[in-house]
Amino acid sequence: MLAAPINPSDINMIQGNYGLLPKLPAVGGNEGVGQVVAVGSNVTRVKPGDWVIPANPGLGTWRTEAVFSEEELIGVPSDIPLQCAATLGVNPCTAYRMLMDFEQLQPGDCVIQNASNSGVGQAVIQIATALGLRTINVVRDRPDIQKLTDRLKNLGAEHVITEEGLRKPEMKNIFKAIPQPRLALNCVGGKSSTELLRQLAPGGTMVTYGGMAKQPVIAPVSLLIFKDLKLRGFWLSQWKKDHSPDQFRELILILCNFIRQGQLTAPACSEVPLQDYQHVLEASMKPFVSSKQILTL
Repeated sequence: MLAAPINPSDINMIQGNYGLLPKLPAVGGNEGVGQVVAVGSNVTRVKPGDWVIPANPGLGTWRTEAVFSEEELIGVPSDIPLQCAATLGVNPCTAYRMLMDFEQLQPGDCVIQNASNSGVGQAVIQIATALGLRTINVVRDRPDIQKLTDRLKNLGAEHVITEEGLRKPEMKNIFKAIPQPRLALNCVGGKSSTELLRQLAPGGTMVTYGGMAKQPVIAPVSLLIFKDLKLRGFWLSQWKKDHSPDQFRELILILCNFIRQGQLTAPACSEVPLQDYQHVLEASMKPFVSSKQILTL
């Protein structure tokens, strides 16, 4: 292994409250990039020197070395930055599929999301920009809110607002310049998801892919009846089950092309040696962390 990030889903899996749990004893980590050092005589898909990422979750990437079957791995080009390769298989895939699979969005259409500084949120901003979509990006208020706002706008975010700002009447002024969103992406739940729903255009869709607030999604009956809003869920692991390995490889190549064209970068990362894993795990669970922790192996 070369590098492996720590994602919220990794922590959830360790805690035992994720939708997919490996058999114990197990190695943590669902994402990362490794380099092939040797292959068996019957292996045809990869060769020594190739970069590879896990084909499915639960592989256990927080380790220095491992032996896997070729079906458990997907080759990735080695001409992209290491941090991009290490963080390619989960968040950008989730972002791309949610933008493509739920609404037939056209250039100029608008998307609203919460947890916009998360790994998925940053990927949504960049991929949406590359597709000609406009974004409204909601984040929690914090002492360095202007610094975060500037960073997200540098990625392509059109509007960055706080959770508190989302509830103010002045929100309506935004829609004098851009259309109401047809798609909302919810990673928080609770009041935040309700406010996303209120901003959607009639007939729009809210896709939930996380629950950081650990509170249920609350949808006012009036929004469902009078605006005909749709509530959907997305889990990349389920998407993989419903699609072939070749379709996942195609998705990876699409994202690699965005990276090569400078349209998709890795989220802000802090690289830490594997032996400091305890410090990294603690840091990854602190609030208002805008930097993804990556174990260097």
